[in-house]
Amino acid sequence: MVGSEDYLSKKQTDDQADVLKTLAINLRQKRKAKKLSRRVLAEVAGVSQRYLAQIEVGKGNVSVGILNRVACALDSSLLKLLGGVEPVDKFSEIFFAAPMETQNAVLQLLSIPDKKKRIALLGLRGAGKSTLGKQASAILDIPFIELNDVVERLAALPVSEIIALYGPDGYRKLEADALTEVLAKHDRCILAVAGGIVTNRETYNRLINRFHTIWVQASPEDHMARVRAQGDLRPMEGHVQVMDRLRDILKARKFDYGRADIHLNTSNAREPIVLRSLLEIIRQIGAK
Repeated sequence: MVGSEDYLSKKQTDDQADVLKTLAINLRQKRKAKKLSRRVLAEVAGVSQRYLAQIEVGKGNVSVGILNRVACALDSSLLKLLGGVEPVDKFSEIFFAAPMETQNAVLQLLSIPDKKKRIALLGLRGAGKSTLGKQASAILDIPFIELNDVVERLAALPVSEIIALYGPDGYRKLEADALTEVLAKHDRCILAVAGGIVTNRETYNRLINRFHTIWVQASPEDHMARVRAQGDLRPMEGHVQVMDRLRDILKARKFDYGRADIHLNTSNAREPIVLRSLLEIIRQIGAK
């Protein structure tokens, strides 16, 4: 006779297998309906091809966060990918058993922000935000905005002098004000933001909630090479120390940058190819 614990364990395992099977079928169908290869979907969603391959055969550890990026890349939703699964009753049971503080946090996370047709490109200097943003703007006839340009106009000072006079905190306050202005004036735009915006939690959360965010990624070596190509030769001084510092910054900000809706890697790819990927992402978002 099978004990109750063994029965429950077997049922849980069977339920998980059913979820993975349904997910695999839906993912394959939606990807093929969009006429996307696994490679292209992986690039747009910012996940590995191996991860997608495992999901499509009903295997692998499924991350809700990563799966949500895949759903967005397919112009779908997490629940649609999990079609056939009925999580509502179980969710309700867990939700109402949780403390009120937890319930409020969940409700905030599940709220649907109004992102309209706003695109935000984020990442460290040298990733290609401005270059790609300006090119996409010209092709799609979408206003391109450098958030630092708005900051400088509000302060009537260049960023370097703002930081010298008011410090990083003063700059971050102006950055928040500049974002408020962009939100008030633009329902459709491509915005390039400074890499350090992630250090201001409130401002960054607003960016995440009100824009379709794209993390423009690059290797530390590419970051440095592109900054030098812009005419800034300071990274030549103490090359090893600068590279170590750059790697530390990327490592420290990886989680925050990773919150972006889409990840776009600009390393090991020619600029026209990366631009085509960005244009396709913007079209899928519906901001064209």
